[in-house]
Amino acid sequence: MPVTTSLLRLGARLGATAQNALEVARFGGLRTDEDASPYEVVAAQRVYRLRRYFPGDGAGARPVVLLVPPLMITAEVYDISSRVSAVRVLRERGVDPWVVDFGAPEREPGGLERTITDHVLAVSDAVDRVREAAGRDVHVAGYSQGGMFAYQAAAYRRSEGVASLVTFGSPADTSVGSPFGVPAWLAAESAGRLPEGLLGGFAVPGWVTRTGFQLLSPVKSVRSRIDFVLALHDRERLAPRERQRRFLEREGWVSWPGPALAEFVRQFVAHNRMLTGGFVIGDRVVTLADISCPVLAFVGEVDEIAPPEMVRAIGRAAPRARVYEASLRAGHFGLVVGSLAVAQSWPAVAGWVRWREGDGDLPEIARPLEGEEHAAPSPPGGPVGYGLQLAAGVGASAARSAVATAARAVGGIRQIAREAGQNLPRLARLEGIRADTPVSMGLLLDEQAERAPDDVFFLYRGRAYTQAAAKRRIDAVVRGLISIGVRQGDPVGVLMETRPSALALVAAINRLGAVAVLLRPDGDLEREARLGRIDRIIADPENAERAAALEGVRAYLLGGAGPGGPGGDDRTRGLPLVDMERIDPDEVPVPAWYRPNPGRASDLAFVCFTGDGERLRANRITNRRWALSAFGTASSASLSAADTVFSITPLQHPSALLMSLGGAVAGGARLALATAYDPETFWDEARRYGVTVASYTWTLLRDLVNAPPQPGERHHAVRLFIGSGMPRGLWRRVEERFAPARVLEFYATTEAEAILVNLTGRKPGSLGRPLPGGAEVRLARYDLENGRPEEGPDGLAVECAPDEIGVLLVRVPPEAAAAAAADDRGGRRPLRGLFEPGDAWLSTGDLFRRDADGDYWLVGRESELIRTADGIVPPGPISDALGDLPYVDAVAVYGIPAPDGTEIAAAAVSLRDPDARVKAVDLAEALLRVPAELRPALVRVVDDIPVTSGRRLLTAPLRAEGMPRPGEGRAFVRDSAGGYRPLE
Repeated sequence: MPVTTSLLRLGARLGATAQNALEVARFGGLRTDEDASPYEVVAAQRVYRLRRYFPGDGAGARPVVLLVPPLMITAEVYDISSRVSAVRVLRERGVDPWVVDFGAPEREPGGLERTITDHVLAVSDAVDRVREAAGRDVHVAGYSQGGMFAYQAAAYRRSEGVASLVTFGSPADTSVGSPFGVPAWLAAESAGRLPEGLLGGFAVPGWVTRTGFQLLSPVKSVRSRIDFVLALHDRERLAPRERQRRFLEREGWVSWPGPALAEFVRQFVAHNRMLTGGFVIGDRVVTLADISCPVLAFVGEVDEIAPPEMVRAIGRAAPRARVYEASLRAGHFGLVVGSLAVAQSWPAVAGWVRWREGDGDLPEIARPLEGEEHAAPSPPGGPVGYGLQLAAGVGASAARSAVATAARAVGGIRQIAREAGQNLPRLARLEGIRADTPVSMGLLLDEQAERAPDDVFFLYRGRAYTQAAAKRRIDAVVRGLISIGVRQGDPVGVLMETRPSALALVAAINRLGAVAVLLRPDGDLEREARLGRIDRIIADPENAERAAALEGVRAYLLGGAGPGGPGGDDRTRGLPLVDMERIDPDEVPVPAWYRPNPGRASDLAFVCFTGDGERLRANRITNRRWALSAFGTASSASLSAADTVFSITPLQHPSALLMSLGGAVAGGARLALATAYDPETFWDEARRYGVTVASYTWTLLRDLVNAPPQPGERHHAVRLFIGSGMPRGLWRRVEERFAPARVLEFYATTEAEAILVNLTGRKPGSLGRPLPGGAEVRLARYDLENGRPEEGPDGLAVECAPDEIGVLLVRVPPEAAAAAAADDRGGRRPLRGLFEPGDAWLSTGDLFRRDADGDYWLVGRESELIRTADGIVPPGPISDALGDLPYVDAVAVYGIPAPDGTEIAAAAVSLRDPDARVKAVDLAEALLRVPAELRPALVRVVDDIPVTSGRRLLTAPLRAEGMPRPGEGRAFVRDSAGGYRPLE
């Protein structure tokens, strides 16, 4: 009897197994009596359909949540079955659920052509529609990449209409981890090297993504299939999980459109712009730092796809938002699907929404993400270990440890190799430039546009402009220049504020082979026009009136066309101007002489102006000089396509032309143009543009370092401040406050081809060493009285010993020296036969010392030397010593005329805190590092030190004030013992 019963049971089991197996084979799974939750499609748009679940409820009666799925999974992830239905849990807890349905792209018209922009704008549109229907702000929740869409849409909207954000396993920093244990740096660099066409040329089928997810936990995937087969006879046991099984194993996966994949990889994997900011939606530049609504981020402690540190990075990416986290012992799917999600995740979401609406308490599993917690490493058993431990047990820990150790060991080598791979070709190209080598800004821009036409070239006022779009505009301006008679070699005045048209015009003049004379809107226009020898001037609307008033010069108007564009309303306002925007480039015939980018290295390309009044000087810059600075900046700063260079100086300033614009073009980085420098908006713009490198001149960053802390400053992405002339004390303060960013200080002669750069940053105040590829430099003893290098017994110049002060000389080719000698435009003339017969050197007029390590230190410029009764005093050592005092903000060193015709060495200091007190003993101790014969006779405290528009300290007004009045307690004089006492 027992045997018969067992056989009958076995037969029944086999029969049930066979029947169920046949049903699975025919229909893909077991049929269940579960129905999907009811919903209606409220709107059907090109990219998405908007579902409202349980439509019978009155709109606006409950708080609303808009659920966003990821690209590769269908919207049914939020309603897989009644047992694991997110929308049902939310509805039961008093929340009105809406869902964005992107459909299956492979079955939608044009679905495989969708971009990230399409999806983000779809979410933003859905927010508007739900908000209008409900009459209240919307809580937006997203899973995985759907959470990224939620972040991006909220940032795009600046949080308007978004009550809060809830995300599940949504990464905000791809640099700290990646699936399969692949090092993040390898994933990022590999993605950055993939051709654009390869990434965007095909879609990723759903089965590929499904297989990839399953491979992350292969043992778990195999075990679930085995369990299903072994339980195939027990329909009642399988039925509750059947819809979930079918969803995860087959029905829930859809294709990932190729363009969206390409955009995702470029912006968020290769360049990590979720964290740094500066990603582009349409043509708008967006940063997560603009999110101001509260955020609840669900973190899977054993998430294989988005490890905890990637998810918690939202605290760094969105510094204005109040960020909370809910940490669960779950994998990527377990956060939203399964019993744990039903028991904890979705009830917590409902509780969060009610709390934000003022109805209830904060859920227990939600806690504020404080301090640096989001930057902590992944807990044991995290992303790599979880999958490997299932497969190999305890051996995974050793394997993971070995991988981590190896990654750390090769980290430095990888960095060196990456930078060498970028910089060696740049330096090789630079060193290969000869006088007749074709090289110019226009040529490099054409190379960039041909290689990556869809890459962003520059950013301005929150908009992004691609290489291809910029090239079209530049080519059109070239046609306009040809139509007004500009030919190769002609000087063309440019009188414009920083704007896209100014950038296009300068590039177009260079592409034509003409000379761009960059006039300063706040400069002496008549004198600059005369020095630049222009007979044409092109201005923007803001400067049109001044340009039209310039005698003997034909004036033109470009830029700011507005809606009318070419052929629109008269914008000249009756002024004697020709509106170039009215010129149709297609109607301009191309003359036979025109060749794009005919410029050679020795050709004059730009004229910039420095100084004012008697010190006004025209700096003539050749294509080689521009290329030297461009490639030198790109190499020194290791610029790449992942960087954004923020130019906060006007375009006509040499630093903007040579370093910011030049470095970005040569390095393939993006250029962000600031309309004006404002410390109050600096960090907002830096986060919006994703700035990694910011330029400066002189004391420009003083206002920024003195400003109150701002939210955008926290966890910023700036790694370098690049520029020249920063005082040593300010340098240290900048690096202390904005760490880990550091200062990369350059020294460059505008016309000669010498560049010094402090690459290591280990010696604040030092100008470093000569850049490879630049001209040879030497430091020679200098006869300060006669203004020329000292000669030895053999009649040749004498090189300085370590720490000896001398003048910096730059070697120039003899043929260039001959041409300069014949030039009647003034400026410094080359010196011949200084170190050997026939050589030629240009004196910079700048005094330096070179320390025992070979690093150069600027002591002072010839025009700044103070001629006292006891000898000549350079300003550099005094400025550095007093600038090291912790309460000193700025230092200006100058000479006060004395009755005997000499000067009195004086220093003026301004204070970081107006209430601070300067002590005589502090001054004496600080100046002990300065040789006694070079110390100032007077130190005075002033409220502020005047500066030029480029933030260079002005000493002329202080000199004009003469000696301060005694008895005010704000001046100190040097006594006979070498100390300092108050002036009485």
